[in-house]
Formats: sequence, structure tokens, C-alpha cells
Amino acid sequence: MNLWAYIFKRVLLMIPTLLGVLTLTFIVVQFVPGGPVEQMVSQLRGKEGGAAGEAATAQGIYRGAQGISPKQLAELRQLYGFDKPPLQRYLDMLWQFAHFDLGRSYYHHEAVWTLIKERLPVSISLGLWNFLLTYLISIPLGIAKAVRHGSRFDVSTSIAVLVGYAIPGFVLGVLLLVLFAGGTWLQWFPLRGLVSDGWSQFSLWHKITDYLWHITLPVLAATAGSFAIITMLTKNAFLEEIRKQYVLTARAKGLSERTVLWWHVLRNALVPLVTGFPAAFIGAFFASSLLIETLFSLPGLGLLSYEAVMRRDYPVVMGSLYLFTLIGLFTKLIADLSYVWVDPRIQFGALR
Repeated sequence: MNLWAYIFKRVLLMIPTLLGVLTLTFIVVQFVPGGPVEQMVSQLRGKEGGAAGEAATAQGIYRGAQGISPKQLAELRQLYGFDKPPLQRYLDMLWQFAHFDLGRSYYHHEAVWTLIKERLPVSISLGLWNFLLTYLISIPLGIAKAVRHGSRFDVSTSIAVLVGYAIPGFVLGVLLLVLFAGGTWLQWFPLRGLVSDGWSQFSLWHKITDYLWHITLPVLAATAGSFAIITMLTKNAFLEEIRKQYVLTARAKGLSERTVLWWHVLRNALVPLVTGFPAAFIGAFFASSLLIETLFSLPGLGLLSYEAVMRRDYPVVMGSLYLFTLIGLFTKLIADLSYVWVDPRIQFGALR
């Protein structure tokens, strides 16, 4: 199977996967109590609790809607699109998504695309730093540990990365704030935000330093637990490759140790590391960021998705899910193509 035929086949297989994710989520959403209509009714009645989200009566009028006229309730249902049957709403959603129209937020009264673009810089900042630091530090560290297997360096670095892995990012973030952000000890870093007020008026160098000043603690809290897995995976992959016959042959030919490690062993040891790229990439951008964003008051995609679920802002929930799933599927395809770049012996027909 050639390259383009394989890519075409994989893209076709993405369609049922994407439809399955959207369909299951849409069905679940239909049974979640306290939807946007109930919440708006509660606001109109001056309530903050969840009484408006109780089950409907036999006449189909919400108990929480007592005091709201049937005409007002019908207008609310029409406003949020719930006057249409579920199947029609589902088909309309798919038609919009096919045109990359993610809808309009019930709560923010803005296009979902606009909300995502506004929150994207925060998630890109956390995700890129997390991803780059993890791999740029973990891979060389894992190689060094493999070369010095059993030494004091190997043992001490294993303890360090495992301790970092054992400490939750949220707990580490609280500790960093207490120690270095004016909690009890030092006030070296700011408490919140990605940049300072008036950042757009700063000089280029001042913008860079201000951004790095704000992002340091969140990145440390988000990244500290990510080193252990990649470091140990790199070390074990190198140890396995170093013991193979072709390494002994390369050394017997008189090749330097650096050439053997970085040209022969690294290329073969990268194959199991490439398999972790999609999960690491997507996880760095969209997972495990909610607590960090909340702690450091960073308005990112994690916080946006959480607020959308709590407020039953269904266009944001479905739109962000559609976008994240699409990115995840294409990232997995890129990772599969990377296998062949790392090891040409792998054939496209063998990839699944």
C-alpha cells in the first residue's frame, strides 16, 4: 500500500470514529438534568439552586417553571433550539460541524470558534512548554541513565523523577505559590494571569520577559510529573537496543560510542517513543490543565470546557469535543506516518 492510499484509507476511517464520539455524547446530553432552559427559568424566577432542573410534569411543563407562562417557556425552548425533535437537532449539528460551524454559546453569547480562539493562547503556552520540556529533558536523561545503568547518577535521577511523578500538579502548584508567589516566603512570581496589564504596550524584550515571568510557575506545576514516564521508557528502550547484536558489530568495526548511540541505537529506540507522541501531545494541550488553569487564574480551554459542562452550554461542549477529537485523530495519523520515517522497515499496510 502506497503512502497516499494509506492516508486516504485512514481519513475515511476517521469519519465513523468521529460520528461515534459525537453521537454518544449527544445522546448522553439529552438525559442530563438542569439544561439551559431549566437554568434560564431558574434565573427568571430569581433562584440559584437546581429546583428548576427537576423532572417534567405529565403535561411536559417543568415544575421549576411555576410562575412562568407557557408562552414564555415555549419562547425559551425555541431560543435554545429545544422546540425541535432530538433527531433534527442532531442532524442540524452534524451539518454545521461539516461546515466547521461550531455554533454559538448559550452563556457567553459568542461564537464557539471565537471563545476557543480567545482561550487558545493559554492552552498553547502550557501545552507547548509541557511537551517540549518533557521530551527535550526526558530523552537525553533517559539515554544518560541507560549508559550509566546502576550508577549513583541512575539511582538518584530515578528517585527525583519518581518523586515528581508522585506529587500531583495541583499540590505542587499550591506549594510553588506559597513559596515563590507571595504566599508565606518569597514574592518572585505573579499570582495569576498569563501576562501583566498593559502588556501590549511593552517593548518586545519586556513582553518576552513578562510572559516568561508569568508562565514559569504554571509550567513547572504542569510538567514536573511528566518526566518519569518518558525518561524510564527511553532508558528501557536504549538498554534493550544496546544489548542487541548490531551494536556489538558496530563497536567491533571501530565506530565511536557517540556514533553508535546517537546514530544506530537512538533511531531504533525511538520507535516505542513515537507511539507515545499522540497521547503526550493531546494530553499536554487539553488534558490535566483544568486544575492548573484554575489555580493560576489562566482562562484556557480546560477551564472553558469545564464551565461549559457545569452550565450546560451544549454548543461549547459539543463544539470543543468535535474539535479535540478531530485533532486527536489527525495526530494519531501523523504518529503512524512517523513510524515509517523512524524505521523504513515498517510498511504502510502493517499499520493500523
